[in-house]
Amino acid sequence: MADPSSYRPRPGEIPVDPGVYRFRDIDGRVIYVGKANSLRSRLSSYFQDISALHPRTRSMVTTGASVEWTVVANEVEALQLEYSWIKEFDPRFNVKYRDDKSYPYLAVTLGDQFPRAQVMRGAKRKGTRYFGPYAHAWAIRETLDQLLRVFPLRTCSSGVFKRAGQVGRPCLLGYIDKCSAPCVGRVSPDEHRVIAEDFCDFMAGNTGKFVGRLEARMKAAAADLDYEQAARMRDDLGALTRALEKSAVVLADATDADVFALAEDELEVAVQVFHVRGGRVRGQRGWVAERGSEDAAELSSVVEHLLQQVYGGESPEGVPHEVLVPVLPPDPVHLGEWLSRLRGARVDLRVPRRGDKRALMDTVRRNAQQSLIRHKVARAGDLTARSLALQELQDGLDLANAPLRIECFDVSHVQGTNVVASMVVFEDGLPRKAEYRRFIVRGAIGPTGEANPQIDDTAAMHEVLTRRFRRYLDDRVEAGDIEGMAIDPDTGRPRRFAYPPQLVVVDGGLPQVNAAAGALAALGIDDVAMVGLAKRLEEVWVPGKDFPVILPRSSEGLYLLQRVRDEAHRFAITFHRQRRSKAMTSSVLDDIPGLGDVRRKALLTHFGSVKRLKEASVEQIREVPGVGVALAATIHVTLHRPATPPEPAVNVTTGEVLA
Repeated sequence: MADPSSYRPRPGEIPVDPGVYRFRDIDGRVIYVGKANSLRSRLSSYFQDISALHPRTRSMVTTGASVEWTVVANEVEALQLEYSWIKEFDPRFNVKYRDDKSYPYLAVTLGDQFPRAQVMRGAKRKGTRYFGPYAHAWAIRETLDQLLRVFPLRTCSSGVFKRAGQVGRPCLLGYIDKCSAPCVGRVSPDEHRVIAEDFCDFMAGNTGKFVGRLEARMKAAAADLDYEQAARMRDDLGALTRALEKSAVVLADATDADVFALAEDELEVAVQVFHVRGGRVRGQRGWVAERGSEDAAELSSVVEHLLQQVYGGESPEGVPHEVLVPVLPPDPVHLGEWLSRLRGARVDLRVPRRGDKRALMDTVRRNAQQSLIRHKVARAGDLTARSLALQELQDGLDLANAPLRIECFDVSHVQGTNVVASMVVFEDGLPRKAEYRRFIVRGAIGPTGEANPQIDDTAAMHEVLTRRFRRYLDDRVEAGDIEGMAIDPDTGRPRRFAYPPQLVVVDGGLPQVNAAAGALAALGIDDVAMVGLAKRLEEVWVPGKDFPVILPRSSEGLYLLQRVRDEAHRFAITFHRQRRSKAMTSSVLDDIPGLGDVRRKALLTHFGSVKRLKEASVEQIREVPGVGVALAATIHVTLHRPATPPEPAVNVTTGEVLA
């Protein structure tokens, strides 16, 4: 635990201009990012008497080892830089006011020749219209199923679409009139695009003209005594009505708005947002986040960070015309300007005071309150349990500090073949999946390329720990500062293995623990604690001790070790299955020296099959991007090398060679 006064900058060094600052720990990792209108005023507040600080702030400044800042021209630039740094460094003391879920959207790929309606998650793509987000993917499919009667838009994948065109028959949706079947030419590309654009107009809220059009066609068909067509129009009208009922009108002025509401207590804040498009609720999201350390009592600061994180990565069409919030952020003018820049048009950021929008805000707030109540019932004691688990591990294993970062290693193989290992990382008792690593055990492959029968779990564990911590030492030395700060000068981020754990856990008993401890001792690392967790009796083994440490079965510390061990086992066995599957399906291309995965895929894409590749000349092979003269010649020679004849079968009794 560091003394904040040891790295406190002199007040005269800190500018009074607006800017963004970063706290780093002893290993150079960014642990907190913040912004301020006056850097001097804000940074000075961190170095007061630590007993007067918020507990989370106190933990942050005692974990830190240095602070740095960047001056910007105005508050808008500070917002942009703060968001980009939080996204880049993922500091562990910055509260994530945006949930980590990827909500599904109803997307229409208008950029394609034949637009497709589908469920999409993740980053938004150019040339695609998005509607939502929805709480569940099944809600999107249910809506699509109803609307395809009226708007027979393509929903199939590229593979299905291409295959239907090759065989000249549409899929089932084409036969039941829920797809216009552009794959077989029932409609032209222009006609299909009109259907897609009408579908988007309907989803965007322009519903009246489609309902009126169907009603007119139904009455006309009935007047012409075409009752079959009139019945079809009636059913289509019912499908549109059912789709409209799922998104009731909440704002009569057909506005586009996101309505945020918060419910809070001393530790957490529940967020609810209704996405209103064309006056109708098109989607709803909700999540719960921890309260931040900075300005923890100010709900306005929570609103500022919430909007920054929700809209920071959005495409322009994801930012609505109005953003309605329960309280204004500390600097609404600059935040509104930042949102307007993202949208490319004016964004109205305000608190609704009366009318329909105020009533809708009350509805969203009630949802947030219910969400917080459910969360507290389901997750009561979760933060306390994590803190207790780390404290029990510190006491039970006699560690100097609580193991805030735990790395666990596991080895997976089948009788010494396809030997792999995994490394999983837990920080503050929670998995940090971005820092998981996978290893192919090199010692498992003999000099001839065959499996090495001498490899076992202890040898594999020794190799993996050696590689991980040798890379850690190399990164620190390469950074030029053996005391820490192993930061890549090109990216400004910690190098891949430069951040050491406080505790290493290996899956196994005393042999595996001793092998791992031997790897660390050979590298001269003596400041990392090491334990092993044996599956049979869940015993915790410590290097050099003849008897294990027995943690109580009800111990939160033991439960955390089990979670870490099970996650490492899952990650290792998943990688092993991938390697084993690849080995079983390997082709003749795998044996060609100098031919990697990228060029192998390029060859198969270009020629379509290995058979056609064998028929190609060296000049034809050279036409593939990335394949040079030497590699093309090697590929051609390898594919035309005569196969090794099998050894003749011999009768073991008479010694006679069998035909």
